[in-house]
Amino acid sequence: MDFYSFYTGKCFDAYQYLGAHVTGSGTVFRTFAPAASRVSLIGEFSEWEEIPMEKIHDGNFWEVSAGTAEPGMRYKYRIYDKKGQFIDHCDPYGYGMELRPGNASVIRDLRNYKFRDSAWMKKRTDRKKEPLNIYELHFGSFRKPSEEPDAWYDYEEMADILIPYLKESGYNYLEIMPLCEYPSDESWGYQGTGFFSPTSRYGTADQLRAFVDACHQNEIGIILDFVPVHFAVDGYALANYDGTALYEYPHAAVGQSEWGSCNFMHSRGEVRSFLQSAAEYWLTEFHMDGLRMDAVSRAIYWQGDPARGVNSNAVEFLKNMNRGLKERHPSVILAAEDSTSFPGVTELPEKGGLGFDYKWDMGWMNDTLEYFRTDPLYRGRDYNKLTFSMAYFYGERYLLPLSHDEVVHGKATILQKMFGEYEMKFPQARAFYMYMYAHPGKKLNFMGNEIGHFREWDETREQDWGLLEYPAHRDFYCFMKALNRFYLEHPAFWEKDYDEAGFRWLECGTEDQCVYAFERKAEKERIAAVFNFSGAEQTGLRLKIAGAEKLKEIFSSGNKISAKEEDIERTRSENSIFELELAPFSAVYYLIG
Repeated sequence: MDFYSFYTGKCFDAYQYLGAHVTGSGTVFRTFAPAASRVSLIGEFSEWEEIPMEKIHDGNFWEVSAGTAEPGMRYKYRIYDKKGQFIDHCDPYGYGMELRPGNASVIRDLRNYKFRDSAWMKKRTDRKKEPLNIYELHFGSFRKPSEEPDAWYDYEEMADILIPYLKESGYNYLEIMPLCEYPSDESWGYQGTGFFSPTSRYGTADQLRAFVDACHQNEIGIILDFVPVHFAVDGYALANYDGTALYEYPHAAVGQSEWGSCNFMHSRGEVRSFLQSAAEYWLTEFHMDGLRMDAVSRAIYWQGDPARGVNSNAVEFLKNMNRGLKERHPSVILAAEDSTSFPGVTELPEKGGLGFDYKWDMGWMNDTLEYFRTDPLYRGRDYNKLTFSMAYFYGERYLLPLSHDEVVHGKATILQKMFGEYEMKFPQARAFYMYMYAHPGKKLNFMGNEIGHFREWDETREQDWGLLEYPAHRDFYCFMKALNRFYLEHPAFWEKDYDEAGFRWLECGTEDQCVYAFERKAEKERIAAVFNFSGAEQTGLRLKIAGAEKLKEIFSSGNKISAKEEDIERTRSENSIFELELAPFSAVYYLIG
């Protein structure tokens, strides 16, 4: 590790020096604790008796070797402050931790696993001109071996369960909610204690590597949720690590987040190096294909509030981290969860941007879901909620998210959000998803949405797979599978996502009818997407499509996925005008010939 880079916030490999590293004659331990008066190592190998650590380098680092310390053994650092009082801490750079409520680090040897995904890694891209259909997952509640809250499948078992489902369902990427160690199940991993430790809930580091390896061998990429803004307040972890606010701000006004966690102090080079090295660690050591950065708005603005001003140090941190990660891994995906209007989130850092590949389009999500909550009698009043997104879409590279945040805390599930009673919700949801998949931008859907989940997500329970025994939910899942595959197979829906030539409105002014139509275009394919979001049949709709000779219906939100060709082909009248009829709450894709 280059110490100058570490102190100046330019280091990406601090994890290769700090932490616990297995050697041929035991394990060497190193930690950064500049304000500590002394530090000792304690662990199973010493019967939890203190082994004094010595200052090295400039006196801010501490080191000791333990010949009897072997992989799988637990350990902590006993750190004494200037007053001689101590707290036992887990290792900030530790590669493993024990299961909560235990909080010791665990020695892991990362030298032995050999990946077999070279073919995937060579052809991997950031998907900007390719389909990206993401299935967001909470690892512990997709499937469970029993109803016990603490019953989980391990990483390798989940590979056998999840991969066939993803392939059958038509998803080509998986996004996993945070896997670095965390103490409280209810935080879902967003308040971490072990930024280099795969959570022990589901197994070891090598088991996670095997899971990633298996996904890659089955053509499935993995994006990992990464939290570079805040961390858990637990005293055994990063908080007041060396007796002072080493990782966090010393003042509560900016040091504590809205979730009660500690905010990282991005003005410190050592903190930037810690976070950059953690991001690099997951990409290099686990072959993750991308990182979704959580709560980016809280890094851009102080406490996420534009009125408090831009946090320039945090903004520079994001730019430098993203630049460094893309230089090292050009084909990975870096996505920002950001609801602000801060400019240039997906622009290159050298052009003044933050350097993300994609930004979550929270505005599209909120407007669209609000529209479908509305009684169809009044949707004409909100007509522009579905057109506004294209007024700003080309300002960033947007990704359309229907994430875990939209199906918890009393918000209702996606299917529940559709207006009306049970039977009325399904045709609306089918039309809604066809609108989403035709709209420019990459796609993300949270687990359970594809089966019409009715119960809000609960991290202690598996998804209600029994819903598939009911015809309405089984048919909805079959529809979603077909829609996912249609999206993957048709370049008109993704080849020119971020090129204005790839989208054109055909109809966006029929407020009373709640009819929308637009064209998606690729080099060798044109598709017209037509929608009726009203509760009434629309007849005599005249749609003008320049240069079109005929329309062929190739996908519909109706119960039948296909129809006989004589039923679905429409020939133009004069001036490339086509007359269409649309059933209530319906959507149709036409191939333009």
